[in-house]
Amino acid sequence: MSVAFYDLGSATGLKKLDEYLLTRSYITGYQASKDDITVYVAFSGAPSSSYVNTSRWYNHIDALLRISGVSGEGCGVTVEGCAPAEAVATPPAEDSKAAAAEDDDDDDDVDLFGEETEEEKKAAEERAASLKASSKKKESGKSSVLLDVKPWDDETDMKKLEEAVRSIKMEGLLWGASKLVPVGYGIKKLQIMMTIVDDLVSVDTLIEEHLTTEPTNEYVQSCDIVAFNKI
Repeated sequence: MSVAFYDLGSATGLKKLDEYLLTRSYITGYQASKDDITVYVAFSGAPSSSYVNTSRWYNHIDALLRISGVSGEGCGVTVEGCAPAEAVATPPAEDSKAAAAEDDDDDDDVDLFGEETEEEKKAAEERAASLKASSKKKESGKSSVLLDVKPWDDETDMKKLEEAVRSIKMEGLLWGASKLVPVGYGIKKLQIMMTIVDDLVSVDTLIEEHLTTEPTNEYVQSCDIVAFNKI
């Protein structure tokens, strides 16, 4: 189902978005998608921290774009006055035609049947090596994981619980957006997103050896995987 936002440059538009993100980590679904990118590019810069939910979401998407990128398709979102994410990177048709015409002119000056020079051979070898290195890097995939972190009881300090969770540092682990979700009887659980490099981080090991052991287990009673998506 398509989602629409209006005038994100105004206080009214930001307030609407902030209210929308109160119970959501992403614009649509449980992982970052093109919908998040569409809204992200509508901002000229980071929103004011007074819009807590919007600021939290923006910083998380900004971090994802710097580290791993966003590949989810999303459900479709529109922002008044802003082009869709795909359109942002698409050059105007006239520019494309002009570029094509220039390429045609350049082709007239190229000797397609001439012998390959030493410089051209070296450049080709460097390109091949670069592609090979790039393909190796892509072999190590990433995943977006949503965790439920449950406290011992209603007297557990949830702020300290989240601090204890985020204090866990591992290579290939990036903590993302979080929120408190009521469970019942005055108890709330922490729902938190994280992005992991599959070859470096095992979610089971993270839970069994870090989240539910000392000193974190002073606040954490148990952890469950809510969603696990490949990026």
